[in-house]
Amino acid sequence: MPLPRVIPLTLAVCAVWAHPGAQGASQDIEHKIQRGDTLEALSAHYLGTPMLWPRLQAHNHVADVRRLQPGATLRIPMQLLPRGMAQASFVQGQVNVTAPEGGPTSSVKAGQSLPEGARLQVGSADSFVTVRLADGTLIRVRADTDLRLQLLRRRGRAGSAQSVLELQRGSVETSVPPNGAGERRLEIHTPKASTSVRGTRFAVILPGDERTLTAVTEGRVMVTSPKSAAATMVDAGQGLAVAADGQPSTPRTLLPAPDLSGLPDTVHDADFLTLALTPVTAAVAYQVQLARDADLTEVVRDETFTGPSVRLRAVEDGSYHLAVRAIDSGDLPGRVATRVIAVKAHPIAPLYQTPTRGSTVSRAQGKLLCTQVSGSARYRIQVAGDASFAAPVLDEVHAPDCSAQVAALPPGSYYWRAASIRALPDGRDDQGPYGPGEPFTVADNPAALNVATLQESADGSGLHLRWTGEPGQGYRLQLADSEDFSNLIIDERLTSPEWSNSGLAPGHYYVRIQVRNPSGLESEFSTPRRVRTFAAVRTGAGDPVTSSDGRPLSRP
Repeated sequence: MPLPRVIPLTLAVCAVWAHPGAQGASQDIEHKIQRGDTLEALSAHYLGTPMLWPRLQAHNHVADVRRLQPGATLRIPMQLLPRGMAQASFVQGQVNVTAPEGGPTSSVKAGQSLPEGARLQVGSADSFVTVRLADGTLIRVRADTDLRLQLLRRRGRAGSAQSVLELQRGSVETSVPPNGAGERRLEIHTPKASTSVRGTRFAVILPGDERTLTAVTEGRVMVTSPKSAAATMVDAGQGLAVAADGQPSTPRTLLPAPDLSGLPDTVHDADFLTLALTPVTAAVAYQVQLARDADLTEVVRDETFTGPSVRLRAVEDGSYHLAVRAIDSGDLPGRVATRVIAVKAHPIAPLYQTPTRGSTVSRAQGKLLCTQVSGSARYRIQVAGDASFAAPVLDEVHAPDCSAQVAALPPGSYYWRAASIRALPDGRDDQGPYGPGEPFTVADNPAALNVATLQESADGSGLHLRWTGEPGQGYRLQLADSEDFSNLIIDERLTSPEWSNSGLAPGHYYVRIQVRNPSGLESEFSTPRRVRTFAAVRTGAGDPVTSSDGRPLSRP
């Protein structure tokens, strides 16, 4: 697909070359003639060979090549300079390059050379490429960007770079090393603007509504436009928007850098990198980048969020440089705040099985149990009296199971957490992050029921049992026809310390009772107690015979 025609206006940063006018008329280097200059010498100096001096003569309409006028201006066409190359120094995600003049399209690889005329198309969702020009200038190309390397030339055989880039969609951030000699030239053209720079750092953004935005971090940008009679200087810390009709706005101060001091030094989430930014007044969005280097040339995550809550896709464990900019209502990114942040999420923490949050475990029988993690050989389990784990009362490493006993802990309230440990190729242990601390309680099991408190009565209406209990306790009663309880007749849970049954056949039975506390802990079963039921006395008509007090009579 052909690129649309570029209609630039000029944004210049301390430039010393002839800037393109409102319609981009000039692509020449201007040289002020000094005494002793010759066309051959100037051709060798600028064009890398003395053989092109006739082209300089023709371009400048020089009548007598032996009589160059000192102080006059000689124009060196950029197109005559030797071709240079750029390099894709870092590539993240999907980045395609189309060869010059409609050549084939292929994926860009890190270290790949990029020729003049190459077109870079950067995909979405964290795709990113950093292009290094011959003079060390870095072009950081963000996701969803279309950029063409229109002109890559150098001054002389090994001279400073002379580069022109065309930005058709998306955004780039450029850092240009200082050049005291003033021989470097870099221009970034958009359909509405052109930036000519030396020794500065700035961003050019096409927000998709035919505007061109420029935000300056270092250096100065001078903006001229057919709609403006005078040039406008934009200083570091300022930004400017060029409207769809070419009219530049008044420069305004960029939003301040966000405060990142409240962020954690290390994050542990294996699925996402979640951060809570301190809000910036007047910000409508936040640009967040995560890079491997301090100069932000190896960006692995790059997203914009409409609020201070950040949720990036997970990255590999390691140390990263976080860069955050607040974006104002005009879509201009503000000053950048950076800090180092570590990611340590592997091996992942095990999942907790028991105890569940807030539950109670038996001091004698309970244990802490978690799942095994693939690739982990051991597990570290800690117990502390508070959620900070500042002074663990239990700190143990177990293998191969993820479990620990609590018998050594006095009854009370605690928190527990666990981490996985894997072996590195060199034999060293690599412990992952702890899972979140979970509260639980350790308690002693209730005492077994004292069968001496068991009150038994049996008559023609059935078997009746009562015993001494405490408020909130529950009970489990089992009845069997043998002392070993191998054949259970009754297995019933009760909420009060009493039990009756009118359906038992006359005879001898064995009963035992288990006590259950409100926490869920249970005692041992009580010693088995032998009980007996009797048959009711009935009339010839089948009705029960009762005593004078109304109780049914029974017989052994």
